[in-house]
This record gives sequence, C-alpha cells and structure tokens, in this order.
Amino acid sequence: MTVSIHLGHLPVHDVHVHEVHADERPGFDARVYAVQRVGAVAVGLVLVVFGLLGATSGVGFLTTHGQRFLGMSSNGLLSALSLVVAVVLLGAAFRGPRTASTVMIVLGVLFLASALANLALLRTTFNLLAFRMSNVVFSDVVGLLLLLLGAYGRISGNLPETSPYAHPRAVADEPPDLPSTPAEFAAEAAMREAEIAVVQHSATDEQRRRVRAMARARTRDDRRRIWLDYDAAR
Repeated sequence: MTVSIHLGHLPVHDVHVHEVHADERPGFDARVYAVQRVGAVAVGLVLVVFGLLGATSGVGFLTTHGQRFLGMSSNGLLSALSLVVAVVLLGAAFRGPRTASTVMIVLGVLFLASALANLALLRTTFNLLAFRMSNVVFSDVVGLLLLLLGAYGRISGNLPETSPYAHPRAVADEPPDLPSTPAEFAAEAAMREAEIAVVQHSATDEQRRRVRAMARARTRDDRRRIWLDYDAAR
C-alpha cells in the first residue's frame, strides 16, 4: 500500500507559480527604455554625419592618410564602416530598447578594442582606417558612451523593482484548501498522526481504514473531507 506522508507541507500540484513580464508590471520605469533608444539614435546619427562626409569627399578607400572631418581623419573604408555601424544602431533602436541595449554594449566593447588596436597601428602602413590620435580618443569616448547607455538601468547588483530589466519574482498563489476552522485544524493533526502511525506499523484499524480512504484523494481538501466524514459517521 502506498501511503503519502502528510506533514503539513503543501502538495506540489496545489501551488501555482506565475511570473509577470517587465513590460506588464504596473509602474515599471519607462525612462530606462527611453534613454537606451534615444542614446542609440543619437550616436547613430553622429556616425551617419561622419560617414557621409567621408564618403562624399572622394578620399581614397584604403589610403593611410585620410582627410579631416569633424576634427578626425577618415578614408573610404572608415566612412563605410561608420555608416554600417550607424545603420546597425538605428535599426536596433527601431527594433526595440532591449535590442538597442544589447547592440550598444557589444559595439561599445568593439569601439574600445578598435581604439587600442589602431593606436598601435598609427604611423604604420597597416593603418588601413587612416586613424589619428583624435580618432583614437573619439573611439574611446564613443565606446564608453555606448557601454554606459547600453548598461543603463540594466546591469546592476540591485536593480529596483521598477526597472524593466529587474528579474520578476515568482508569486505563489495561496492554495484554497488550507484548514480554516478549529475542526479542520484538529483533523489535520489527527491525519498526520494516523499517517505516521501507519508508516511506523503502530496504527489502529481505524487509522489504517482512514489512511487507505485518503490515499484515493488527490487534494488536501479532499483528504481532510474524508477524515471529517469518518468523524461525522461515528
């Protein structure tokens, strides 16, 4: 005979857990999304201007001595890359703030890596992007800015509940079959005693009959009702 020990723990199937998505939580802070989206658009537009200036100037595609635009040097390859990155940023902003955030974090790392790599290639024949020191500084600034905007309101050890990136907490619905009256609490105690006695082979015939009857029930409320029915029939 299979006996389920009733020790006051809630049955697994009686606990319903649901999660609330960030966008559906009441009072979530939409400013985080706005900052990320506007930030991606702003940086993207700056790169569009820089890229178009270089692309329409007629400067050589792979020349290592580019022309100056907005205080920086550029050639055809750097102009094309600037336009590609700008399109990626604007497309991510159009797609959604979460996409924009992820794209900005990735591009921020790439801009910082590019600044370090091209710093080592200054004044060499491998300076294919025609970088000068002003370009290195610009890449550092844009990289840090993208990281800051992408991580804004998202990466933190203690995000507020209003943040759209805060992990939703699981909410357990209280099962409706908890005991609520003195008789039900007394029945719960007697049920536990009977089930433990059956397992320990010290139960009376009455306790064994009741435990066998309760074994067919699926919910805590049904088991308690069976026990109370036995009490009423006595």
